[in-house]
Amino acid sequence: MIRWVWAFLDRPTQRFDECATFWSTITGTQLSPRRGANDEFLTLLPDPALFAVAGVKMQAVTGLGGVHLDIDVDDVTAAVRIALDLDAELVANHKSYAVLRSPGGQIFCFTPSGRAKGTPAPAFRAPDGTLTRLDQVCLDIGPTGHAAETRFWTTLTNWDLTQGRLPEFARLRAKEPMPVQLLLQRLGEDRPTSAHIDLASADIDATAAWHQSLGATLVESHGHWIVMSDPADALYCITGRDPNGV
Repeated sequence: MIRWVWAFLDRPTQRFDECATFWSTITGTQLSPRRGANDEFLTLLPDPALFAVAGVKMQAVTGLGGVHLDIDVDDVTAAVRIALDLDAELVANHKSYAVLRSPGGQIFCFTPSGRAKGTPAPAFRAPDGTLTRLDQVCLDIGPTGHAAETRFWTTLTNWDLTQGRLPEFARLRAKEPMPVQLLLQRLGEDRPTSAHIDLASADIDATAAWHQSLGATLVESHGHWIVMSDPADALYCITGRDPNGV
């Protein structure tokens, strides 16, 4: 059912240009021309020489913003029926796409499949030589709804579910190349499901230092990951994983 998955970074309008420049820089991509009724959308475009397909878009929004998924499918109406049968909620039904909410509260969209299919962008080499790649959307799930939310995303995607290195983490990976995978994180407190971006890094400390020089802020440092906030104060993580996806 799923043809492509987009990580969508929703950022406040007043900080959008700064955020777009930041995310373009740390992913080694170029900003597409703005589009939409209010010029609110853009895509982070990989270097054409890489022959890679984009997997990250951005949207200027009112409020604090966040992260959501756009899921390209062949038949939006059929996909909506499947999601509703899995206890999702229909938020808005537009002519060519639909906005839904997962049982735990995470917003996502079904969008018509198009030309976005092929090889995802490879790891990007930072100025100091460190490899990084934006390759994961982490769903932050409260303990009460964790089992139901895990069942929902596992069934909806039909991706392979594997346990992470810590018991509170599990990962959903597609059976074919996709620009992002899903990390399911069980939180210690109940709250609606939300999402943030994870980047794989060969050296999390070096990557964090570079991001700070570009306007990010270090929030918390853990053994295998560092929590950061971007120029709009949106949280994301730099994680100690192979950026080449091996």
